[in-house]
Parts: sequence; structure tokens; C-alpha cells
Amino acid sequence: MNIVISFLGTTLDAKWEGEERWQNWRPSVALAMQPDLQFGEYHLLYQSKFSELMEIVAADIRTVSPKTKLVPEIIDLNDPWDMEEVYTKLYDFSKRMTFKPDKNDYYIHLATGTHIAQICLYLLTESRHLPGRLIQTRRIDDGDRAKGDYTVIDLDLSRYDMVARRFALQRHNDLTFLKSGIETRNKAFNTLIETIERVTIRSRKPILLTGPTGAGKSQLARRIYELKKLGNQITGPFVAANCATLRGDQAMATLFGHRKGAFTGAVTARDGLLKTADGGILFLDEIGELRLDEQAMLLQAIEEKTFLPLGSDKEETSSFQLICGTNRNLDLEVADGTFREDLFQRINLWDFQLPGLAERREDIEPNINYELEQISSEIGVHTTFNKEARQAFMDFAMVHPWRGNFRELNAMLTRLATLAPAGRIDLPTVQAEIDRQHTATKPNQQQDLSSILGEDYEARYDMFDLMQLSQVVDVCRDCATLSETGRKLFAVSRMAKNNPNDADRLKKYLAHFNLTFQQIQSSFNAKALQS
Repeated sequence: MNIVISFLGTTLDAKWEGEERWQNWRPSVALAMQPDLQFGEYHLLYQSKFSELMEIVAADIRTVSPKTKLVPEIIDLNDPWDMEEVYTKLYDFSKRMTFKPDKNDYYIHLATGTHIAQICLYLLTESRHLPGRLIQTRRIDDGDRAKGDYTVIDLDLSRYDMVARRFALQRHNDLTFLKSGIETRNKAFNTLIETIERVTIRSRKPILLTGPTGAGKSQLARRIYELKKLGNQITGPFVAANCATLRGDQAMATLFGHRKGAFTGAVTARDGLLKTADGGILFLDEIGELRLDEQAMLLQAIEEKTFLPLGSDKEETSSFQLICGTNRNLDLEVADGTFREDLFQRINLWDFQLPGLAERREDIEPNINYELEQISSEIGVHTTFNKEARQAFMDFAMVHPWRGNFRELNAMLTRLATLAPAGRIDLPTVQAEIDRQHTATKPNQQQDLSSILGEDYEARYDMFDLMQLSQVVDVCRDCATLSETGRKLFAVSRMAKNNPNDADRLKKYLAHFNLTFQQIQSSFNAKALQS
């Protein structure tokens, strides 16, 4: 359905005396007279002191377009030329409206109202608070002068970046919202979130979130949904599934639904997740775990918005935005034939690589503060560190490899908060957690590092250096070449270089320990043969 939002024109629409009014071009009435653009709803914004004019114009709109539902919207203004007042009133109006952009097409009419009102409508359309397109009507000298003509405006609105203070504040709030209110300090991560914010507001295409397990893909997907919902861009629910838990007929039935008797145990029909997500967002974590059959059906659902439930010969429809998560390299899986290339191309339009916690060490402290607030709320006890305990934990955190990323941080802080005497995490509690981590990691670290540095390595190097080297060794053994390892280790800093030489940087780092990439690989291969 087409829906238009327009100000009542107190000058141009006021040519309404007797039958002669039908000879005059009146923008609000003329818009309803366009034969190739019929509106199901016409929201007419006006000040209550112009109620008489509004009634006449509304009646004329109903005359020329009987099927159009006229919706009067009172917006009283003390000063229609006051930018702050007009923007605020229209902003509040946008929040009162219930938009369904997946089902309706919205048009924002710019031919009426003061210039200030037109500018504010433009800004709210650009920011997607009014999720529609701009439409402009105009008078013509030939033909039906009363009807005139119209143009749908499709501008590159990013060129007009003079945004009011409140609009700038709104964007800052959006960025903070995506980061769960955490004042992150990592420049690369903040740049990534800014890009995701733009995509969230302006696109309904699939999004692919990649990165290690525990990097926060699921939480970010939900925040994207909540930001879209706040912006009136979606009306449906957030539906999430971990594809690693779906197998066989269960995967098909869970995703696409099934009919009664479709398989053993299907005693009743059931809608799948795709149908449930209609009008909202479907988040499929670990997308690489889906079989080729499910991938093919998912591709059809993305492209055609239709799919076939298990055991049914009747297609279902669903319009949703897809967000996918994975810690796998889908490029390699496409090459191996385990992931469909056509599906990969569909979900890879917006690909965002989330860094692990070890790549964002400057963000460890604000995340500790955030996690402690959440945990305190859960356990019902306000919990903080004392000064010595915080410093000790920060010293440990800045060298810890964080293989479990934010999940590991949450688990550590949960233990600390639970064991903290009277809600105060002290030094003995922190030291016990650090000892626990060393007990869990030291045997493997000792075995790995002693094989390449010698049995006396702990006497020759600081713990700080050994903790870092241990993680570098792990990455070296996961990669096939020196260059691939360098790209992975320097994934953030390399973006700031015109000609990054990651292999050379890694070679020089290893040289401080009299090591080479080949030595580490050889040590790993020898260990594998022994096992």
C-alpha cells in the first residue's frame, strides 16, 4: 500500500472558494489526482487553527480519490519558522507512527509547508525516522492544470551532511546503542561499528558477521535488530538459531516448518523460523554448519521470499532480513564445495569481521566495567574491585591470550563477583583466579614453548613476553604460510598501511626469540607425528 505524509498548504491549498477551486493547482489535492500513483492512506499534517481549510481540502481529496483513507494529524506550532521546534514536533510525530516498510511504500511530500518544515522532513527521511521517499508536486501550464505533475526524488542524501545538533546526537546514541553502551577505545572497532550503523539504517540486505567464537556476533545481531526497531524499519520479531545444533530433518523442519506427518514425530503442523521471522530479522549463527540442501532452500527464501515447508506442496512466504554469523572461512568452504557459492555471494554483500578480545586490549577495561554491572544486576549484589585487585587483574588481562574472548571474560568476572567478600573483589580473590588460569594453560604452554625455546626458557624471558609468544605460536600453527599468519596477527594495524608487509613484521618479531616460522611448523609436525 502507498502511504503519503504531507503538510497542509495554508497558501497554495487555500484556493478553495466555490467551484473555481477545481481550476487551481492545489498541491495536496493534486497529489491525490495522479492516476498512476494511488494512495491507501493520506496523512495530512496541519495546525488546529486551520481546521476549516483542512476539512475542505480533505473532502476534495476524498472526492478525487474515494479509496484513500484521509488521516488528519494535528501538529500545532508556536513558530513554524523555528527550526528546533518544527524538527522536535516532527521527530515526535515520527516516533508515534507505526511504520511497516516491508509491507508499505511511504512518500514524504515536500511541496507544502514552510521551508523549515520541508528541511525537517528531508532530514527525518534521510535518517530513516520517516522510512520513505521524497515526492515533489508542481504546477504545469499545459494539460490538466489542477492535477499538475509530480517527481519522486531519489537523491544521494549523504552529500547533504549538514545535520542538526539533535540529529548528530541521535547518531551518537545509535553508535553507543550498538556497543551496548560500552565506551570502546579501539579505533578500528569503533570505525567498524560506525559502518555497521550506516548499513543498519539504510539497508535491508543480508549481513555476514565473522570472527572467532565469543567475539560478540550474537549480541551485535540483536542490537542491530533493536536499533532497526527503534527506527521504525521493522515490525516483526528477532528470531535466532545456532545452525550447529540443527541436523537432518530437524534442520529442515526448524528452519522451514513442516506439515503434520512429514516425518516420524510430526504429529502437528508447525511454522518454521523463517515464517516466524516475517517482518523482522532472522539470525543464523554458525551458518557454515548448514547442509547443501538447507543452503539451497535458504537461498530461494532470500531471493524470492518463498520456501516450501517439509512435507508440503504449497509454498509459504516470508519477508525478513537475514543476519548470518560464522567463525569459519567461508571462502575456503566454497572452494572445497561444502558451501554454496551462490548463497555466499548473497550473504556476503555486507561482511563485518569482529576482532577477538586479544586484538582490542584497550577495550578490556571498559568491558570489565560493563560485565561487572551486568553480573551485579544478575546476582543482586553491587560488586566492585578494590584498587590493588583491579590493578592485578588488569595486569593479567593485558597479557592473557583470551581464546574464549568475551565469554571467557564474562566467566572469570562471574567467578570473581560470586566469590567476592561482601561485593568487594580483593587481591586474594583475583590471585586465586589468576592461579586457576595458569594451572589450566601452563602445561600446554610449557610443552609448546620448551620444544622451540629450550627447557630453560622461563629463566630467560619475562612472563609478559612468553604469554604473547604463546598466542603467536598458536596462530603460526593454524596457518599454512608466513604471509597468512602475518595477515591474521596484524589484521587491524595493517589496514592503516599503504603497503603492509605482514610477513616481514612477523619474521622480525620471531627473530627476537631466535625463532623462524619454519621452526615452529616443524615442531608442530613432529609433535603431531608423536601423537
